[in-house]
Amino acid sequence: MSTVRHVTIDLLRELGMTTVFGNPGSTELPMFRDFPDDFRYVMGLQESVVLGMADGFAQGTGRAAIVNLHSSAGVGHALGNLFTAFKNQTPLVVTAGQQARSILPYEPFLFAERASEFPRPFVKWSCEPARAEDVPAAIHRAWLVAMEPPCGPTFVSIPIDDWDRSCEPFAARKVHADRAGDPAALAACATSMAQARRPAIVVGAGVARDGAWDRVIALAERHQAAVWVAPMSARCSFPEDHPLFAGFLTAGREAIVATLSSHDFVLALGGPMNLYHVEGHGPHMPEGCDVWLIGDNHIHAAWAPAGTAIVAQCDRALDALLAGPEPVQRDAPPVRQRLPRLDGAALTDAYVLQRLAALRSPESIVVEEAPSSRGPMHEHLPILRKDTFYTTASGGLGHGLPAAVGMAMARPDDKVIALLGDGSAMYAIQGLHAAAQHGLPVSFLILKNNRYEALHHFGRHFGMQQLVGTQFPELDFCKLAEGHGIVARRAEDAASLDEALRWSLAADVPTLVEAVVL
Repeated sequence: MSTVRHVTIDLLRELGMTTVFGNPGSTELPMFRDFPDDFRYVMGLQESVVLGMADGFAQGTGRAAIVNLHSSAGVGHALGNLFTAFKNQTPLVVTAGQQARSILPYEPFLFAERASEFPRPFVKWSCEPARAEDVPAAIHRAWLVAMEPPCGPTFVSIPIDDWDRSCEPFAARKVHADRAGDPAALAACATSMAQARRPAIVVGAGVARDGAWDRVIALAERHQAAVWVAPMSARCSFPEDHPLFAGFLTAGREAIVATLSSHDFVLALGGPMNLYHVEGHGPHMPEGCDVWLIGDNHIHAAWAPAGTAIVAQCDRALDALLAGPEPVQRDAPPVRQRLPRLDGAALTDAYVLQRLAALRSPESIVVEEAPSSRGPMHEHLPILRKDTFYTTASGGLGHGLPAAVGMAMARPDDKVIALLGDGSAMYAIQGLHAAAQHGLPVSFLILKNNRYEALHHFGRHFGMQQLVGTQFPELDFCKLAEGHGIVARRAEDAASLDEALRWSLAADVPTLVEAVVL
């Protein structure tokens, strides 16, 4: 009879999870005895980096990735990026070791107490199988739940002595989830949109996840609808050089109402539209505005403060909307005006992003975690092609750097640019090691302003004149990169910036540019 390990390896192969991301400890090692040659093991030097790489890899491939962590200690280290994967709706199967079943009653060293509860609420499903022979079935169920919209991470705790136990063969099942939406509700939405005077569309990350980029363009052009990006959207869902592109919604109640006040119909697609970062007051949407929300996440539909919600995948819902009634005649909305170009007399984050936009290929992939530079990025670094922008949906730091590494592994023919703040980079700087070890030509661009700028911004919001512990001018990212095996250059003015960016973007090895900005 086969062992749990053999049956599980066969299952992982069948499910396409042959790249394993991990940082194993003693309780995980038996999983890797006689590790098969057609599998790839990607070691991370810290568990949060492991989760971030797997997240980037899963988003890049569109398939669930498998992560192997070390008992409670490793899961604890990874929780920040597990939270981000949950908010990103990234399909992951996270496994963690557990001490041998025979000594669990004695609270052994490095065991996990209530292991299946520990990662909640940031996993869709979690368990520790009651029997060793149930491990393959648990992993299969974890994969099914992770891949079912809305996608997300799942968790399985596996005792160390389960892997060598006898196990019957296990046959994987196919599960089809119909997310086409309610036909009558979609028809009503299409009719309302066709009759509106000034319709608007708000796109979220679900548009990109559902491959609906071209359909949204077609719907916007059919209705001459202005297109806004939902607050904190983690993906690119509409070309930012399109005449109907209107801009980005701010994550505040009053700001959203003011921005959408001229519209009598708003369709939010693929994510929450009323996502707030600061306290607000008053209505959630303009008075008299007909609001509809369509996305695959029933949780978003439940907590949305306004509008009629339809749970459906964006691509299928858009097919129904495109087949709706002919719209009334209406003028095109005004074209968005961009800010004047900067001359580079001062090396600001806005100027760095302007030059990156000029020098990079539009097909290159930007994985961003520079939250205090998000506004300048929206103005000076337009995203023009589908599936070329990724950022954290959770707001937690430490995701961007390792996610860029995973993205580069998933899409080796594309140039990946990791756009990072200096504070964000320090949350996961160890991820540089994996990029060097695997020879991934990621361009790491660090916007170094010597402080946690986001905290200074909120300090001003709260009327605080001083913030403790938020300055770090002594950090040297070139030396940090070289210590991890990556070549680096520093840019301190416009000339050295252009030289460094051209060098990095053309390189076929991992590189880092430290841009010292005001």
